[in-house]
Formats: sequence, C-alpha cells, structure tokens
Amino acid sequence: MKNKTSYKENEQKAQNPNILIGCRIPKDYFVTKGKGESDITIHAGSYHLALKNAGIEMCNIMTYSSILPKIARKIKKPAQLIHGSVMETIMAVATADCGKNATVGIIYGWLYNKRTDDKYGGLVCEYNGSLSEAKARTQLRLSLEELYVNGFSDEYELKNISIVSNSFKPKKKYGTVLVSLCFVNYECPILTK
Repeated sequence: MKNKTSYKENEQKAQNPNILIGCRIPKDYFVTKGKGESDITIHAGSYHLALKNAGIEMCNIMTYSSILPKIARKIKKPAQLIHGSVMETIMAVATADCGKNATVGIIYGWLYNKRTDDKYGGLVCEYNGSLSEAKARTQLRLSLEELYVNGFSDEYELKNISIVSNSFKPKKKYGTVLVSLCFVNYECPILTK
C-alpha cells in the first residue's frame, strides 16, 4: 500500500507541478507626497484627493510596517500606474479639521555591517500629527535613533538618512496630508520546484 500511495503522489505532482515561493521582497520604490481637502468627508474626500495630489489615487493602497530590504532601490515615479492595481507602501497620513495643522513625515536610513561595510537593509520611521514640520523632523530623527540604538548599533552603522515631510492647514472642513514610499515590484525567492 505504501508504494501505491507514493506512486500516486508522484503521478499527481507530475501532472500539477507547483513552485513553492518564499515571502516577496519589495525592490524598487518611489517617494511621493500629497495634500487634499473636502467639505464632505475624509476617506472618499480629503484622503482620496491627497492620493490624487500624490499621483497614486488609481491604486488600491496597502501599508507596511517600517523595514526596507537591502535590495530596495529608489527610482523615479513611473509614468503610468495601472488603474486598480495594488500599491504597497510605507505611508504616513494625518487628517485635520479646518484651520488645524496636519503634518506627516518619513525618515529612513540604511544599515551597513561595521566590519565588512555590506548593506544589511533599512529602517523607516513615520510621523503623523499636528506638530510643525521642523518639530516633526526632530521627532523623526529621535525615533530613528531609538530604533537603531535598540537593536542594530552593535553590529551596523546607520548611513544615508533621508527625510520627506509635508504639512498644511485645510481651509475646508476636512484635510489630509501624506508622504509615502511606494513599491512597484518585488523579488520572489523560489524555495522548491
């Protein structure tokens, strides 16, 4: 019986060969930012208009936590994005009422091995709130330093730090501001064939 089961399993595999892939690794990304305001609502109003201002309103947005793989590479925003496609991002978003300040920011830097100088990957921090841009940038620097010191500073050096921020006070009832790292492709490791 054991041989028959084994033969049958092999036959099924031959008829339907599958590839087992590992977790996707985000590769190329572009940076964008936007603002929007509406007298109607936030999600289908000021948020959508901020996405439009950032040039990514035609995509379905998903957000990541704050880690960049070592293969990640900044590129120019593609001339065209496919309507309805999934756009995976590291995004900071803030909303505010009329006349109130909304500020966002993203800071990211790259970790390099202290002995070999090989690139390990990147760390990202976001700010969403109502501080001035200058104070938000200070908080972002402190947040990135805290992540670095509490997990990476023994083995890695943090270099090539970038900050992107955006802020405004809406004149309409609702306002949304955002900054985003937007991924456009991925590597998929093949584990078995």
